[in-house]
Amino acid sequence: MLGQNVNNDKDRELVEQVLKRDDEAFRVLIKDNQRLVFSIVFKMLNNNADSKDVCQDIFIKVYQSLPGFNFNSKLSTWIARIAYNTCINHLRKHKIQLLDDVIHSSDEERIDENNPIDFIEDTNAIRPDKVLYLNEMKQHLEVEMQLLSPVLRTILVLYHQEERSYEEIAEIVKIPIGTVKSYLFRARSNLKNSILKKYKKEDLL
Repeated sequence: MLGQNVNNDKDRELVEQVLKRDDEAFRVLIKDNQRLVFSIVFKMLNNNADSKDVCQDIFIKVYQSLPGFNFNSKLSTWIARIAYNTCINHLRKHKIQLLDDVIHSSDEERIDENNPIDFIEDTNAIRPDKVLYLNEMKQHLEVEMQLLSPVLRTILVLYHQEERSYEEIAEIVKIPIGTVKSYLFRARSNLKNSILKKYKKEDLL
């Protein structure tokens, strides 16, 4: 709780400086949040030619909207929400389907089972002769991730890469926490099934 208060104080001070038209403060804000914004944009838009322009558009919107930021959430969560909405509008403009998975209510109950994609996240403890093999699987996994719908890709990257909580993700994408868990489970299951079709189960251990 203390750490959160410290972060909020830092955010508040930074926002106040930006609102005073401090260019250096805005550069700090961009630097602190650019990885998060880039992760959302490049996953949602599948790293297409418009991605960089969309990122620039997002930070322009952040600057323009900052006077209305009320600190009801973390600054980074608020910025992520703007990034997500901007990408959604871009995808809708280009008539790209946002979510094509059917989510079952039972998925939420199974969300805490063994993570289907954790087995290739860390190669540090793997035997040297398997490192190249696992790197190949990572590349295959990345390709399969591009086949997921934009919303599922985004939830995966927010949870695993950006280490955001279920609550933060729910706030960013504006869906219930239970739905976040269900979407996450479905995305993991799809990736796991794809990996198991290509590789032997014993090779993943």
